[in-house]
Amino acid sequence: MHAKPHVLVLGSNFAGLASAQRIRDYAGDAADITVIDRRDYLLYNPNIPVDIFENRDPELHERMPLRPVLVEDDIEFVQAEVQGIDVDAQVVTFLPNERPGAEQERLHYDYLIIALGARLAYERIEGFAEHGHTLSDFYHGNRLREYLHEGGYRGGPIAIGSARFHQGDGAEGLEPYPGGSIPVAEAACEGPPLEATMAMATWLKDHGQGTPDRITVFTPAEVIAEDAGLNNVRQFLELAGSMGIHYLNKTIDIRRLTAEGIEFENGETLEAELKIVLPDWVAHDFLRDLPISDSQGFIKTDLLMRNPDYPNVFAAGDAAAVTVPKIGGIGHQEADIVARQVAKELGRLDAEEADHPLRPVIFCIGDMGDGKAFYIRSNTWYGGNDEVLKVGRIPYQLKMRYRDLFFLTHGKLPDWGLGLAQFTAEKLFG
Repeated sequence: MHAKPHVLVLGSNFAGLASAQRIRDYAGDAADITVIDRRDYLLYNPNIPVDIFENRDPELHERMPLRPVLVEDDIEFVQAEVQGIDVDAQVVTFLPNERPGAEQERLHYDYLIIALGARLAYERIEGFAEHGHTLSDFYHGNRLREYLHEGGYRGGPIAIGSARFHQGDGAEGLEPYPGGSIPVAEAACEGPPLEATMAMATWLKDHGQGTPDRITVFTPAEVIAEDAGLNNVRQFLELAGSMGIHYLNKTIDIRRLTAEGIEFENGETLEAELKIVLPDWVAHDFLRDLPISDSQGFIKTDLLMRNPDYPNVFAAGDAAAVTVPKIGGIGHQEADIVARQVAKELGRLDAEEADHPLRPVIFCIGDMGDGKAFYIRSNTWYGGNDEVLKVGRIPYQLKMRYRDLFFLTHGKLPDWGLGLAQFTAEKLFG
């Protein structure tokens, strides 16, 4: 029972944590806030590739405990698996998972924020368990790290790229910029393949394992990472090509991985000893067929992150249909919008302060090895007109210091943080 309106946040990684914290910031004590997640730590996955190639255990560097962070803001935390949502009864069912055998529980909400991310469907890639590698979490990151640094790699060809993403129809008709749209993506997030490609080229050189011409980066789309801006991508591919890196597009999807390489849906094959792949991002099963979900199970929202049919239900991060590509920076933008909307509902912000619709911007900093990184900012994919690409040591320092500041502030990055990073990368560095 809650004496105040109850805000229930499902998920506590970047979008969920930011939503809960900012609702408390904007709404003060006007609501009780509860967060449910299956794990009690934040996985800081953007820096896992750096740890892999620099031979550090990411499990020791990219984990932030959540319980002490949330208690600072009087936010209740429940460690559990979410199992269902009844949007008419305004009830969430969940299973506490600290120990096996727990009973199913129910929790009522007045406002619901769905920030559960998406499921990375590696099981849909035939042969992945036997022949594939990736860099999306601690287990797979350490598996790849050990393969590279403990003698597993034998010097053969390397393939890096993505399976096809099945987007759904939940963002159709939205216009974030005048005349723009939320486009259809054929890969969920292609920043990691670009990052892994450049870092792998440096790793080969530094470890005497060969030259970058052993690497092929591939995409199911006509253009890799087109969300980053076509001019930025052109410059990136020119840089990669000058290093000898090969590029393969329009693969359609990964059919299967074998010991010898990759078979694609377009009929092509690619020889590869090492296959670093990113899968399809899919919605959690219990979200499918709900009246708030789209054709693929992602949560339908408007550009204020509110479901059009159930206005007390919001979404942020990868679970939201409008989040394309599935990238953390957009989740941060959405979390602030959600928090302002909830604070408005609770009478703590007015419409002028709260009603700032999503205008997605791609921010990406990717490790290149040897203390260098690329910095990308772009909104042209959605109808904007900004594109920036920088390469050098300052973007690498920004990537590492951003993580340090995130942990130091428990995720509460100051408002000036992103602006300072953008100024440093684009003005001082420029």
